[in-house]
Amino acid sequence: MAKILIVDDAAFMRMMLKDILTKGGFEVAGEAADGNEAVAKYNELKPDLVTLDITMPNKDGIQALKEIKAADPGAVCVMCSAMGQQSMVIEAIQSGAKDFIVKPFQADRVLESIRKILG
Repeated sequence: MAKILIVDDAAFMRMMLKDILTKGGFEVAGEAADGNEAVAKYNELKPDLVTLDITMPNKDGIQALKEIKAADPGAVCVMCSAMGQQSMVIEAIQSGAKDFIVKPFQADRVLESIRKILG
C-alpha cells in the first residue's frame, strides 16, 4: 500500500485529502502544515508520494518541493493549488512536480492522478 504525506496549512484541507486517500486505498503516512515541516517529515517518513499545497506560511510548496527533490531526486510530488495559480503550477512542474490537483478537491480527480503516477 502506497504511503502518502499530505502537506497543507489548512487542517480541513488535510482532513479532506486524508479522507479521499484512505477511502481510495492509500495509507496516509503523515501530515505537515508548512514547507519546513514538509521537508522534515519527508526525510523522516520517506513516503511514496507527497501532496504539496502551493501557498503556505514560512516556506511555500514550491520551495519545499525544490528542497525535497534536492535531497531525494526520486521523490514523487503532486502540487495542490487553487484556480488562478497557473504560473506557480508551471514553476512547480519545471521543478519536478509530477502533477497538480486543483482545489476544491474532487475525489475522483485526486485518485486518478495519484494512481496514474504511482502506476
